[in-house]
Amino acid sequence: MKTSVPHRKFIAVIKMVPKGKVATYGLIARVAGLPGHARQVVWTLHSSTKKYKLPWHRIINSQGKIGLIRDLDYLQQKTLLEKEGVEFDRYGKVDLKIFLWKPKMSAVRKVLKKIK
Repeated sequence: MKTSVPHRKFIAVIKMVPKGKVATYGLIARVAGLPGHARQVVWTLHSSTKKYKLPWHRIINSQGKIGLIRDLDYLQQKTLLEKEGVEFDRYGKVDLKIFLWKPKMSAVRKVLKKIK
């Protein structure tokens, strides 16, 4: 089955999030040119992480928290982020002022322009 243009845009933007940084579901949607589609970003991560080798662990919620319940997946995501230098406070939050990815929109536009 062929993936949709929005799905391919989300995949491309997720792949751009660098080590040591995080992005929110909403940020990925906005950067991909689809504001208000954060839930589709969640679906993209769920359905495509393995196939496209997405850095799923770098995507968190708008509160700066891991969106998973506290189980093994939560611990894996937290561990992967900490290995990249991302720090959590005692409440399990990432300081978005420090660790939020601030994409260079010229680079993003260049990548997204190729997606048809």
